[in-house]
Amino acid sequence: MAAGEGIALVELDDDGVDKAFRADVLAGLAQPQKAVPARWLYDDAGSELFEAITRLPEYYPTRAETEILTAQGEAFRELIGPGRAVVEFGSGSSVKTPLLLGAIEPAAYVPLDISGDFLRAAAADLAAKFPGLPVYPVEADFMRCVELPEAVEDLPKLGFFPGSTIGNMVARTAVDLLRSMRETLGQGSKLLIGMDLIKDRAVLEAAYDDAQGVTAEFNLNLARRINRELGGTIPIHQLRHVARWSDTFARVEMHLEAREDIVFAVSGRRYSMAKGETIHSENSHKFDRRSQDTLLLAGGWTPVSRWLDTQERFSLILADWTVPRGAP
Repeated sequence: MAAGEGIALVELDDDGVDKAFRADVLAGLAQPQKAVPARWLYDDAGSELFEAITRLPEYYPTRAETEILTAQGEAFRELIGPGRAVVEFGSGSSVKTPLLLGAIEPAAYVPLDISGDFLRAAAADLAAKFPGLPVYPVEADFMRCVELPEAVEDLPKLGFFPGSTIGNMVARTAVDLLRSMRETLGQGSKLLIGMDLIKDRAVLEAAYDDAQGVTAEFNLNLARRINRELGGTIPIHQLRHVARWSDTFARVEMHLEAREDIVFAVSGRRYSMAKGETIHSENSHKFDRRSQDTLLLAGGWTPVSRWLDTQERFSLILADWTVPRGAP
């Protein structure tokens, strides 16, 4: 079945700008440590750049996760079972998503994403690969509870959140998202989630600062988006991409660092950055088993199965809907 027209749930200002994007950018740039939430990296251009990142030699997570999905199809089929609506929190990987859908015989596929054009293209691609599968793309901010299409309302759900995207969030935000997923999917649902593992610092930093500069372009695209959509005057050529590992927070941090003192405007507001000052654009938290379990349980999900790639770099976890247990 071809992908449907989809549902759009993004709230826009009168000038056509996502209200949440404007609010997050203006609030973030006003902080002592300037920061913009990582989800705003993924406009159409950012989503395409990230797809390119996943093919880079330094970026191991996609290869590791794909290895797990390829090797564990029978286990997924047994533990998840057929007939579920797969709700993917994101537009869908051209490689990973088909591996899961092909293994478990789902009744429907519902990708959720704020990047509308990329979402529709990915949904159409999946629909072409699985002509008998109903596909219902929903353009929405999945950080909040999302109302799913009526066509899947009565189906059991499997949430799919690959790529260790959960690691882009601080613990409180990650817990809030997991609880929103729990509300979106409903009682009796399952969640298959990717989480990257703690490993050698050099490997981690290279994965987020590749030799070809694709990740740098991905990061700088955030500033370009701010300029384009919010009337910004950020001097892109005066920013550089920085990726560094933090032992304290067990994460790789991405920043846009000012090469010189700069002054710019966004939506009519004036900002300045001293040389060396940064805009914190993304975190990529890494996990061990204990931190995985703590986070999932706080979010209302009980881990039931866990798989690693052969080099033990990455994990996929299957969890059941449950009552949240405290906070991490």
